[in-house]
Amino acid sequence: HEANIAVVGKYMETHDAYKSIYESLMHAGIANSTRGRITKVDAEDLEDENGVESKLSGMDGILVPGGFGDRGIEGKIQAVKFARENNIPFFGVCLGMQCATIEFARHVLGLKDASSTEFTGDTRSPVICMMSEQEKVEDLGGTMRLGQYPCELLLGSKAYEAYGKSSVMERHRHRYEFNNDFRAAFSEKGFILSGLSPDGKLVEVIELKNHPWFVAVQYHPEFKSKPTQAHPLFREFVRASRDRRKVQNGVVSEASANGAAKDAKPAVEQRSATYSC
Repeated sequence: HEANIAVVGKYMETHDAYKSIYESLMHAGIANSTRGRITKVDAEDLEDENGVESKLSGMDGILVPGGFGDRGIEGKIQAVKFARENNIPFFGVCLGMQCATIEFARHVLGLKDASSTEFTGDTRSPVICMMSEQEKVEDLGGTMRLGQYPCELLLGSKAYEAYGKSSVMERHRHRYEFNNDFRAAFSEKGFILSGLSPDGKLVEVIELKNHPWFVAVQYHPEFKSKPTQAHPLFREFVRASRDRRKVQNGVVSEASANGAAKDAKPAVEQRSATYSC
């Protein structure tokens, strides 16, 4: 099988900047007997609607990876919007999750100035903001939320189905979080907070209710993927992208593809949750 997958980032000229992402997509392809044809898309090329259409049409899946700073952010948000409105499988990683949050706030909740305080310090709708314990920290690096943390998944969510269990451990590297003041507004519109920290205070995974496969995470799942054991979320993202391509090519019906995905029994990870890579 094959699937066309766009990786929308802002360090596209340097392959190693997203090497773990590309490798994880390859691992997921192995798990799905699928050749992932990766297209590198510079986020700055998507800052107008014509650029979005020309660069992302024909893609079976769209992935927005992590990063820092405001360059290319508007293009990433446009990529998320294109995936959401066209029912294209979407996977957001770290900053990609934050861009998905901002996009939903702007175009579904109607918060036109929604942003992250990382990019717009005076926004009236800071849907992404710095963790309270980090507000007085001036240096980056080791002051970020680093290392492995637990996450509790919502029963029946796409993330839960992918992992095959409710408690997972994933690696983090960030300072900004989903702003809990907006939880109710997002949830009312079908924005699912499907993964939380054990104390319920931090949003780790988000999904969309009425979308074939739209999942974004605050952590970095690419750091725990192996050639012989693809990360569950990458595996299911590539599976969803492959199935969309089959539907587009008329190989199977949409109902058939969705049924196969629903019936698939994800492999439960057997390895230890703590190891170095």
